[in-house]
Amino acid sequence: MSSSTRAIAGSPESRAVAAERMTFFTDAVLAIAMTLLALDLPVPEGATNAEVLHSFGEHRGEYMAFLISFLVIAAHWRSHHGLYRYVGSMTPRLSGLNTAWLLTQVVTPFATKVITGESAFETRFIFYAVVQTLAGGLFLLMLRQIRRHRLYRDDTPPEVLTDVGTGALAMALAFVVSIPAALFTHWAYLCWAALPLADSVLRGLRRHRTASPA
Repeated sequence: MSSSTRAIAGSPESRAVAAERMTFFTDAVLAIAMTLLALDLPVPEGATNAEVLHSFGEHRGEYMAFLISFLVIAAHWRSHHGLYRYVGSMTPRLSGLNTAWLLTQVVTPFATKVITGESAFETRFIFYAVVQTLAGGLFLLMLRQIRRHRLYRDDTPPEVLTDVGTGALAMALAFVVSIPAALFTHWAYLCWAALPLADSVLRGLRRHRTASPA
């Protein structure tokens, strides 16, 4: 590659286009991941209304797992969309982190099937929680990369990066805490349900820190 070609490849315009293409690609991958969740949903069987309703009840675990994973992927997408709408430049490292983060999203439908198994609850639960913890960690690494190299646009509101970081941290913490909890109780799912509370607490601490005099 000639020096002029390298200059073009590394121009601000090309990096901005790369960021936009990565955002579109990510949205498409997440849409596919969310669709894959529904493809494995069991269809209730029965010749009568009572039998169909009974079949629904027998598969309630699969339906609940689908709903949880749908909301989890949607939360990941919301954080990614909230961040990347202001990303104006892409670097190879950021691209690599985003690709690794996408891997965790693509694995989530598989992790959803794993967690619906009837035996070895601890192993199945922890596998799912580890996948989501990795997703949160990779997202925070992307945010760090964007901040360190100022890859965001000049018109980015100052609170955006902090807000998406707080949300991602709260989500990661909820899954991290659930891992040791799963070794003692099947109610470890409540750690995930506490995610909105963790998010509110972290945002409250941030606002208090911002409002406090130096």
